[in-house]
Amino acid sequence: MALGTATVGYELRFDAGRICLDLLATTHPEERFDSVDVLRAWIAAAGLAPPGTPLAHADASWLVAFRELRGHVAELIRSRLGAEPRPSYDIALARVNEIARTAPPAPRAVRNQDGSLIRELAAPPECAQLLGAIARDAVELLTDPVARAGLRQCEGDNCPIIYVDSSRGRRRRWCSSEVCGNRERVARHRRRAALARA
Repeated sequence: MALGTATVGYELRFDAGRICLDLLATTHPEERFDSVDVLRAWIAAAGLAPPGTPLAHADASWLVAFRELRGHVAELIRSRLGAEPRPSYDIALARVNEIARTAPPAPRAVRNQDGSLIRELAAPPECAQLLGAIARDAVELLTDPVARAGLRQCEGDNCPIIYVDSSRGRRRRWCSSEVCGNRERVARHRRRAALARA
């Protein structure tokens, strides 16, 4: 599948711990929802639709809707992390609640070729159903005191990704140890090497 140009250097990431936070990560390091193909790939990789679910009916209006929900969820999450709620906070809250009212796609169990059961959707998902699943996740995150207390912003240099820290002792520092954590370790090594040469 040909993906949009935004994903050439940066793969889609799903390490924030919640689907609504993974949606927020699609703006870093640049806009990732630059094509419907990328959005389709994100929907499948996020587990919103089982592998093989037909998504050919997704169009540019889906990009607009996903970006709109992403903006509203970002407003709510960033306010939770200490920023003063802006006047748009109440609008974002009302919109996320409204979107969450739509039921997510209905799953069904079907027999696989080997006889095991696999999950399929009863029908190709509608955009509103997928958005509803993400909005419900945001509502659950923001109303669960334990999950809410685990919200963290990555300490990586210039990384805006927000994740849920569910590590033992809640000492996780980066959205991903392999990405931002590795960058930090490399930078620290270079600083030490520079000091040793000085």
